[in-house]
Amino acid sequence: MSDPNTPETSEVREIRINPIVPSESVLVATARSLRPKKAEELAPRDTRKHVETCPFCRGNEHKTPPLILSWPPEGDWQIRMVENLYPVLGDDREQPGFNFGLQQTIDGYGRHEVIIDHHEHGIAVHDMAESHLAALFGVYQTRMRQLFESDDRLKYVLVFKNFGPAAGASIPHTHSQVIAMPVVPENVDAEVKNSAAHFAKHHHCIFCALIDEALTFEATIYDRNSGAVRRKINVGQYVVERGEKFIAIKPFASRYEWEVHILPLVHQADFLDVRGEDMADLARVMKRTMARLDAVIGGAQYNFFLHSVPHGGSDSTHGVPPDRARGEYAASYHWHLEICPRTSIPTGFELGSGLFVNTINPEQAAERLRAVTL
Repeated sequence: MSDPNTPETSEVREIRINPIVPSESVLVATARSLRPKKAEELAPRDTRKHVETCPFCRGNEHKTPPLILSWPPEGDWQIRMVENLYPVLGDDREQPGFNFGLQQTIDGYGRHEVIIDHHEHGIAVHDMAESHLAALFGVYQTRMRQLFESDDRLKYVLVFKNFGPAAGASIPHTHSQVIAMPVVPENVDAEVKNSAAHFAKHHHCIFCALIDEALTFEATIYDRNSGAVRRKINVGQYVVERGEKFIAIKPFASRYEWEVHILPLVHQADFLDVRGEDMADLARVMKRTMARLDAVIGGAQYNFFLHSVPHGGSDSTHGVPPDRARGEYAASYHWHLEICPRTSIPTGFELGSGLFVNTINPEQAAERLRAVTL
């Protein structure tokens, strides 16, 4: 494992604008990596296959809330889904919202569920078989579809994974979560709104354009006064991993030092439209990307989450009738998986300004991830 805190070869200090959400900026300041700081502690790897007291381990099914689904449906389960014991949203009671002056609420209706990713207690994502990861993505898709079909009030379903206490994980057994909600999250809504505006102006998907740039674009930028080379942008310098159907890219405006996004190479707005036979390639790209991250920053705590097109509702459609909303954004939005390792603690500047500070040059981070031998 290489040292993720190795100083950069050249100092970079610049504000980068997120092309998807221009209001979101990232300050890349590599000199900050030299300052004394307390990094997020590496999450201890509990590599045990079975823990007698763990409610998520096989044989302890009676210790979890009711079963929602399992895979395979017969025999010993490999993946298991249950209700969350401490849900942030629920359908167990309904209470009316209210408006009082500038204050307003809506009912906290929804679903909050846990997917036990694997029967082995401490297995890491990059150690799971590709076939198992493909099945896990299939479970994500199945449950998302079931939730959307179960209630028209649900406008968004978010699938995410927390690993490590600093990333929000409270149980060490590998697991993901699903939250179905009556509102579209603000960050997803911003992606949808801005990508739709870009499409209206340029008539193509901005995510597809970024993939094309990553695979085909190169340029040399010179200083206008001295003629010295200021920067070279090389073909593929943001690409971390590529499969037949999917690609892993280091964002140009990375909020986190080792942030990586996985996207389908061919335009697709909705994760529900991924074909079953394509899940294997998604699993391969995910496994190899996580293996590269582990080789460089092994033991890091992380979050990953799936952003897909919303399924109707006035909060997500911006005036488009709900039954047309998904189709309205089919051409402009592009689903993706965001992987965000937590290798530093946000500072008061970041929390107060909303400006992320990245102390590692994204181009060099991508190069180090690509250099890992798998």
